[in-house]
Amino acid sequence: MLNYSRYRAQSKSNRSFSLEAMDLADSKRKNNVTGKVLMAISLITLCIIILKRSPNFSSPSPFSHHQPGVTHVLVTGGAGYIGSHAALRLLKDSHRVTIVDNLSRGNLGAVKVLQKLFPDPAQLQFIYADLGDAKAVNKIFSENEFDAVMHFAAVAYVGESTMDPLRYYHNITSNTLMVLKAMAEHGVKTLIYSSTCATYGEPKKMPITEETPQVPINPYGKAKKMAEDMIIDFSKNSDMAVMVLRYFNVIGSDPEGRLGEAPRPELREHGRISGACFDAALGIIPGLKVKGTDYKTADGTCVRDYIDVTDLVDAHVKALAHAKPKKFGIYNVGTGKGRSVKEFVEACKKATGVNIKVEYLDRRPGDYAEVYSDPSKILRELNWTAQYTDLQESLQTAWKWQKSHRNGYST
Repeated sequence: MLNYSRYRAQSKSNRSFSLEAMDLADSKRKNNVTGKVLMAISLITLCIIILKRSPNFSSPSPFSHHQPGVTHVLVTGGAGYIGSHAALRLLKDSHRVTIVDNLSRGNLGAVKVLQKLFPDPAQLQFIYADLGDAKAVNKIFSENEFDAVMHFAAVAYVGESTMDPLRYYHNITSNTLMVLKAMAEHGVKTLIYSSTCATYGEPKKMPITEETPQVPINPYGKAKKMAEDMIIDFSKNSDMAVMVLRYFNVIGSDPEGRLGEAPRPELREHGRISGACFDAALGIIPGLKVKGTDYKTADGTCVRDYIDVTDLVDAHVKALAHAKPKKFGIYNVGTGKGRSVKEFVEACKKATGVNIKVEYLDRRPGDYAEVYSDPSKILRELNWTAQYTDLQESLQTAWKWQKSHRNGYST
């Protein structure tokens, strides 16, 4: 009986010790879990505090919503020669600008110049994207509230278009369709379209009016006309405001020397005659090659209407200001005066002060003899007329930039 009592006492003591140990272990586990939970809550709280202090978290992007009194313009091809000058003017006029460019022909250096001139992150943004990528285009339109689109993005060399026509139909016609679809899906109602006199082909009568039949003779002009036709057909069943600007041969650069034309080296042979003249004056190429001396013109060389890029941009700004719902406008943008290639070369020699060597060659495929505009309609309806009409002065302005940027925007 004594042994049994001792056993029961010992057993109770063991059970008591076991329960106390279990309670202690449970307590430690609970404390450990509680500590981890508190640690997690502290980390989450810290992350939220950091994010809330971030400008991107504390307020939505200024590009994602409409702001009264501010016009948000999407500039496609805004890193290119004409597009960058247009973006500069829009920014100077206090518009909000989104540049979209895949940099296949544009220059990131031009975008950096604009960002330096307009450092306010709420006024200018650059998006690297290809307009042929439907998902990318839809994402851009989904995340931004655009009031208008200035569609410059395009490959634009007549000679190259004859050698690689499919690229031109894809880049110009197909990509314009992408932009139109995105505008329709996201309710963007204003389009300023960058077209070309190449859609007219080789008219029998000069000067060219907006009623001149469009009979393009090269893939570049044909692709642009197809894009125009799409825009026209689409606008008939919508309340869009559309302005199509058919412009002629662009020269010059920003009068203050901030921007200029900087084509890629591999594209020099396809580029504008002004670029070739400057390359010859700088000694980058041995001389200037003039293609075609047997055209039915006064001196046998092609005649063109040369429009200064500053005037061209001004026409786009006026078109934007006059754009109205359900209104479709088509305008020639030129000086109304034709100049021969030989005249141009002489003006370039004077502008650069260099006696450029000139070699005369056979015609280039796809070129036409004589093209110059009648700009009376754009004067009458948009109150626009070219101001920079002195060929030599426009070339001198461009030459200053070229001399100080021998490698384009690269350092």
